[in-house]
Amino acid sequence: MPRRGVTLIEMLVVIGIIAILAALIFPVFARARAAARRTQCISNLKQLGQAHEMYASDWDDRYPWAKDAADAYAPQIWDGFPQWQAWLPYMPRLKDAIQPYVKNREVLHCSADTGYDHLEATPFPIPGEPIAFEALGSSYHWRTEVAFEGLGPSTLAQPSQTNIMMDASGAWHGGRSYEAGRWNILYGDGHVKNVNLRQFDEAWFTPVR
Repeated sequence: MPRRGVTLIEMLVVIGIIAILAALIFPVFARARAAARRTQCISNLKQLGQAHEMYASDWDDRYPWAKDAADAYAPQIWDGFPQWQAWLPYMPRLKDAIQPYVKNREVLHCSADTGYDHLEATPFPIPGEPIAFEALGSSYHWRTEVAFEGLGPSTLAQPSQTNIMMDASGAWHGGRSYEAGRWNILYGDGHVKNVNLRQFDEAWFTPVR
């Protein structure tokens, strides 16, 4: 009995079915991977919150007197507070100040970190590429205001609403535009939340005193 081969039409049908299945499955995989990265980043920030608590317990209930990459490379953000701006050259980087309390520097690495070349919502350049963790030692920014004010976990006015640390870029967990960004935020009471731009602004503008 003669053997029957696969026709071209049959091959095209199979390829078409595979392409349709791939189009359905790949977005699911992408969303799952993004969710895993977001979860890992949230875990990092929770650990960093614990590190801040331990630091404060050793230093009279004060957060680290330290700056982040934004302060180091764009000190002009503090032009309205010249007394604070003058301190920046003498302040250590936060990544170094809390190192004795985190032990593992990977805690400062968000797996979604794809770098950035300027401080969000400003024109100020910051050399945070190819990824911020490699270039700057941290994927996160720090609410330096609490350091300037000499505050700690128990002296914040509204700890559950005040951001302490956050992703350096909203594009890592959100859309490409600033308006579509999403950030993981560590709040003063130790909880971490993934937020949109409106919620991000609310946390940033919550008075520390």
